[in-house]
Amino acid sequence: MLKRITYYAILGILIIGVYGAGGLVVEEFKTGEGCPKIMGIPMCLVILFCFLIPSIVHLLKRKNIVYFLLTGLAGSIALIASIMQFFGYAKCPKAASGTPMCYYSLLLFSSLIVLKIVHSKMKVQQ
Repeated sequence: MLKRITYYAILGILIIGVYGAGGLVVEEFKTGEGCPKIMGIPMCLVILFCFLIPSIVHLLKRKNIVYFLLTGLAGSIALIASIMQFFGYAKCPKAASGTPMCYYSLLLFSSLIVLKIVHSKMKVQQ
């Protein structure tokens, strides 16, 4: 039962992430100002990719290494962006509430990693 709950919790978070990052990517393509860029690459596009591929891997129940590699990469980007936002060295796009979205990304990717670890350990035990 708990295994099923973690599976759907992961899926729900991934859907929320795809929706949020997808909105930023659409804004980026419309205005060119949807998200910060590193070497000309919009980071929201990287984050969207890091939500989409783990979603597919999770749904198809494939190798966890790809899932952890991409969620770890995006989590690292979100952590660095959150620290830079906090100290005023960067500007993350803000949600309607005014909260920087890099904070939300950090929370989502941290949750995804923890839930997948829990889910994977339950799978091994059964």
